Amino acid sequence: MSSNYMLSEKWIKASIIGTIWAASEIVLGSFLHNLKVPFGGNVLTAIGLIILISVSYIWTEKGLFWRAGLICATMKTISPSAVIFGPMIAILSEAALLEISVRLFGKTIVGYMLGAMLAMSWNLFHRIMNYIIFYGLNIVQLYTDLIKFAQKQLNIHFDIVWLPIIILFIIYCMLGLLSAIIGIKVGRRILKQPAENKFENSKNGNAVKQNSDKSEFSYSLTWLFVNISLMIGSLVLLNYSWIFWSTSIIAIVTIWSFRYKRALRQLSKPKFWVFFVAITMITAFVFSKLQTDAKSLEQAIMIGIQMNFRAVVIIVGFSVLGTELYNPKIRNFFIKTSFKQLPLALELSFESLPSMIANIPDLKTIIKNPVSVIYQIISQVEYRLAEIKNKFSQKVFIISGAIGQGKTAQIKKIVEALEANNTSVAGIYSPRVVENDITIGYDVVDIKGGSQMRFLRLSDDLSLNRIRKYCILPEGLQLGKNALLSSRNINSKVVIIDEVGSLEIENQGWANSINELIHDSNSHIILSVRDNFVDQVIQKWKFKEYYVCNVSEYNYLPISELIIDKIGLDHKITIM
Repeated sequence: MSSNYMLSEKWIKASIIGTIWAASEIVLGSFLHNLKVPFGGNVLTAIGLIILISVSYIWTEKGLFWRAGLICATMKTISPSAVIFGPMIAILSEAALLEISVRLFGKTIVGYMLGAMLAMSWNLFHRIMNYIIFYGLNIVQLYTDLIKFAQKQLNIHFDIVWLPIIILFIIYCMLGLLSAIIGIKVGRRILKQPAENKFENSKNGNAVKQNSDKSEFSYSLTWLFVNISLMIGSLVLLNYSWIFWSTSIIAIVTIWSFRYKRALRQLSKPKFWVFFVAITMITAFVFSKLQTDAKSLEQAIMIGIQMNFRAVVIIVGFSVLGTELYNPKIRNFFIKTSFKQLPLALELSFESLPSMIANIPDLKTIIKNPVSVIYQIISQVEYRLAEIKNKFSQKVFIISGAIGQGKTAQIKKIVEALEANNTSVAGIYSPRVVENDITIGYDVVDIKGGSQMRFLRLSDDLSLNRIRKYCILPEGLQLGKNALLSSRNINSKVVIIDEVGSLEIENQGWANSINELIHDSNSHIILSVRDNFVDQVIQKWKFKEYYVCNVSEYNYLPISELIIDKIGLDHKITIM
């Protein structure tokens, strides 16, 4: 018998926190970006810190912060922006810094405040490092010379090179301190006054869509390593003659533009070209006029252009790497590592994201009364946790085997074993109908009601739908659908569906009944599936906790014992 890897409660909680954080990043991030609000990134960081700190008052497990940061950072990739590494690194770093602080100082006022200040200050450090990575160390020299030039022009007699950065650092720390105070207030309020459940279940699957280019793109691990080599090669060539690096980088970017539609998105923005001209002109001024070893104007302009070409390589290069990293092979690799819980947690997060977004108010509402608004959002996490745990409590048992191997016979015995132990069972099974040693079709039996009707028959009737050589009789199909209605099986501990296969995979047969049982029922499910359809059935319905039992290896006794054990019954199997 085989089973899937179950998602732990800690990762479920991290998924809920990370999804709320990601929802705020997506909704409020777009608002701030469109309005060009100053310190917009700091506002988003503040909201993330408030979420983490306030939730830690009700969920006290260690490691939730970095896990929630990992979830949020990964979900950030659904943004249509070609730039994903910067925001992902920022979110991960902020969560990690807060995690480190509370590990060192405990979940105390000091731990929260210091962690929030460090996390908020990361934005400044991150921005400085971005400029250095994009433009090289020349950007540091530009900054230093310009500040010294301003100091001379303003007749200031003390060193002010670090003054602007120190002032910004203090502002960032104060914003972090304010975030921690709000988070502490929200957390304490939740402990004293739990809120009513106002969580909105949104089943609008179109609320958030991943970039369609990702599903249509032809991923390649070879291209991933080629792109890394091209990036490194381009940066090395910048140390040689301008003819080599200019022609090489233009050629490389041209190649990238043919394969990656997103690659030139950043270069098509006017903002990039404004920076291109500004950096070139400032470099020409500084390196030809202000430095002690002043260069010619032509050399200075070339240095500015070289800095911009470096920025092109970095920006476009990381964009194409980000595209290739969506490769399913890379995602599946994590399942085999210590991060094997991550894909399951992300799947849960993406399911929850539309409803989370529906509960995020606009920025104006948050600004008017941040404590009350965020309190209402965070106070719902316990309800969401209970909802998810209830969903994960549903277990699926797949009875597999080849044609004619006795799956239905084993199903009937499992029904008898469960009923003998006072377990309410409903659903259907499909006995084979044989005449003169020839299978002429299958009937459908309503387990709970006892009714039996013809379902599949050999027939030449062209008016009926078919599955392989059999016609589907509407009266049998309707009997089965009625037997599987979730409203009819509210009190059924187990619901059985026999012979799930190609029809259901193509959204016919019992497909809608399975959907209804998964989403609207707490009953455990037993499915009979042919060997060659097992993987497709699991993938189609993305079962959370499932067990596969092959009838060629196990009969009804060990299978029934497994079911009894996993669904939490106190009874033992009675051997019949």
